[in-house]
This record gives sequence, structure tokens and C-alpha cells, in this order.
Amino acid sequence: MLQIVYISSARRPIGSDQLEEILDISRRNNQLHQVTGLLLAAGRRFLQALEGPSDAVLATYARIAADPRHGALVQLGCRTVETRQFGDWSMAFRGGGEIGGAADLRGEVERLVAPLDDANLRAQFAGFAELHARAA
Repeated sequence: MLQIVYISSARRPIGSDQLEEILDISRRNNQLHQVTGLLLAAGRRFLQALEGPSDAVLATYARIAADPRHGALVQLGCRTVETRQFGDWSMAFRGGGEIGGAADLRGEVERLVAPLDDANLRAQFAGFAELHARAA
């Protein structure tokens, strides 16, 4: 099983309606292809982990990389994993700037990643939320 973690920036602001549409399509596709993961959105920045069958994860990442809405896509990690970190989450999501603001994002991210076995993965997501909280 393959796991890819990346960070990217939206070329233009993405509204909540557009983000919901993207999530609906992503969740449907991910469930079909047995891809699980977590997406954090904070302003125009995104941090995402994808995991599942290698071909499916690589195809999903290639679609994301080709999406003209993304800029500055940087792969933070690509590795083979024995077990899923994100269980049956077709795509867990948490966005910053919502009700409660950055502090709520930090707390929610800590809650979401607490069960993860991989300390490095937990730190990547917690660090992302912390940086967003400082910038807010």
C-alpha cells in the first residue's frame, strides 16, 4: 500500500461551495478506488495524505497535480506502508477559517490525528494547523 503526503496552494481563493463539491467528488472517487486519507485546508493552503493501492494513489495524485486550481504542489512524502493510518476515511476533512477559527482547527486536527500510529504523520498535520493558527 502506498502513502503520499503533499502540500499545495490554490491559485485562486476557493469558496466553501466549490470546496464541498471537490470533497464530494473526491470522496466518491476515493471510495471507488479504495483510497483513504485526510485533507486540511487553511486559507489557500492544503495539506493532504492519500493512501491505498499504489496505482490508485498514484493516479489520484496525478489528477491533483494536473488540476489547474493547484499551484506550488510539493510532495512531502511517498512511502510504502503496511497498514492504513486513516482507516475507512474516504477523505476526512477539516478547514481553517470556519466557525471558531484557527484555534478550533488546531484542536480538531489534534483530535483527528491522535489515533495515527505514525508520529511523523501526526507531526506534519499538527504543525500545519499550528502554522495556520499563528498566521491567523
